[in-house]
Amino acid sequence: MNRSLFSGTRGARHLRHLASFSVVLALITVRGMAGNIPKMLVFTENARILFQGDSITDGNRGRSADPNHILGHGYCFIIAAEYGARFPERKLTFLNRGASGNKVPDLAARWQADTLDLRPDVLSILIGINDSGHVPLDTYEQGYEKLLTDAEAANPKIHLVLCEPFYLPKNGRMESDERGKDVKPRQAIVAKLAAKHHAALVRFQHVFDEACRRAPAECWIWDGVHPTYSGHQLMADEWVKTVSWFYK
Repeated sequence: MNRSLFSGTRGARHLRHLASFSVVLALITVRGMAGNIPKMLVFTENARILFQGDSITDGNRGRSADPNHILGHGYCFIIAAEYGARFPERKLTFLNRGASGNKVPDLAARWQADTLDLRPDVLSILIGINDSGHVPLDTYEQGYEKLLTDAEAANPKIHLVLCEPFYLPKNGRMESDERGKDVKPRQAIVAKLAAKHHAALVRFQHVFDEACRRAPAECWIWDGVHPTYSGHQLMADEWVKTVSWFYK
């Protein structure tokens, strides 16, 4: 070793930098080994986790068995990547059957093949933004409830996760937006159904509203409906936080 590198004032600074780097490296290593994420008790060994919904869930997913694209590029992929890597011994199976443009009646039409036949242990649903302005509130609620009832009948031990639909106008002020006014009662319906069916309720609207305190709305949702990559990370974080707390 060249001792001159560590002599004098410059050497002392060099040693301090090395020490700081070592601490950072150690912290990264410990975090990676410990898996600094909720253990998610509902993700039991061999559990099948299904994400259902519209284009937000779809995330331009592949329609083949190609594992690089099968989960899309949204919040579902983020959650599956994190937990699949941290807990490979659990042999978790993540499935995405979100379909762009879907409303509750569309989900009902494919519920048997794309949900019940897949035998999920955890079923996450995000639906409602496309129903806004097209499907009456009572039809939305009745149709949504039948989906849940059928899922529970097929698997009485199923763990339900209901995600409230959300909307974020470019100015960030939902209360002054006509579409936003229609989304709010649908959020209330989802909350009501979650309580009735003992499901975890993921409140995405609050997450995005709070995020707008840090950056403009378009940083999180580029067109009022579809999240950016940053927005999908917020969704994944909130989903994990809510579900790990509810099913603890």
